Amino acid sequence: MTSVDRLTPLLQRFRVRTHLFHAGLLCGVTAFPAEPGRGFLHVLRRGEMELTATGERGVTELVKITRPSLLFFPRPSDHSFLNAPTAESDFTCATLDFDGGATHPLIQALPSVIILPLDEVATLGPALDLLFSEVDNVRCGHPILADRLFEVVLIQLLRWMLDNPSHLALTQSMLSGLADERLSPALVAVHETPGESWTLQTMARRANMSRSAFASRFKEVVGQTPVDYLTEWRLTIAQENLRAGMPVGTIAAELGYASASAFSRSFAQRLGRSPRAWLTSQPGSMPVEA
Repeated sequence: MTSVDRLTPLLQRFRVRTHLFHAGLLCGVTAFPAEPGRGFLHVLRRGEMELTATGERGVTELVKITRPSLLFFPRPSDHSFLNAPTAESDFTCATLDFDGGATHPLIQALPSVIILPLDEVATLGPALDLLFSEVDNVRCGHPILADRLFEVVLIQLLRWMLDNPSHLALTQSMLSGLADERLSPALVAVHETPGESWTLQTMARRANMSRSAFASRFKEVVGQTPVDYLTEWRLTIAQENLRAGMPVGTIAAELGYASASAFSRSFAQRLGRSPRAWLTSQPGSMPVEA
């Protein structure tokens, strides 16, 4: 597979913060309600249990977990775990807080739940060993280190997903594009330098493909045209910058727009309101300058 770093440009711009909140027995029924911008990463180290989860179409399903498994809920999703209160059950849980909430690119790209038996993801072994060692032996700095180790587990999981897209049957999305050896160099370049004067030709050149072949494959794998994807990526970054209080003119210049007015028009066309009006509608919004 290509040596291009497909994750760093994404995770540096859009952080995912993990926080360990449970380790040990899981007794009775434990419910995890959907919360905007929050996901969950659970690891069943020992024991068995049943899972009820609300899927993509709002249908609640019952799944039996009989092997040590990792359960990843990147999107806000109601789910509950049921198991007998036995000493054999060992469960570790962390919350995932996505910068930008629902606009975080991973939330847009991933399915609502991913369940992976641990023995099928060998690369997770070392990270999980460190995590479990920290969970089992509480020492100075334990909460901070446990949270960081869950971040390591998440990154290892995302690496595995990019290297094994067929195992997960990923749908058309950014993640499918990053998993595609032909498309990933172009996507990474756009992620790294969104303000460059990108055209279909320059993106196709990064993929070492003709314009027509690149455009066709991009639409097939990602589900959007390259130009639409570029615009969406820029505006997703713009929303984060607006939340941080960055002036509209600065955002426009950094994202490659000819002027603040050109940026505002593009923003309004996609999001239905001007940057200032959009920001005003966001909880805890900061004033924004021109």
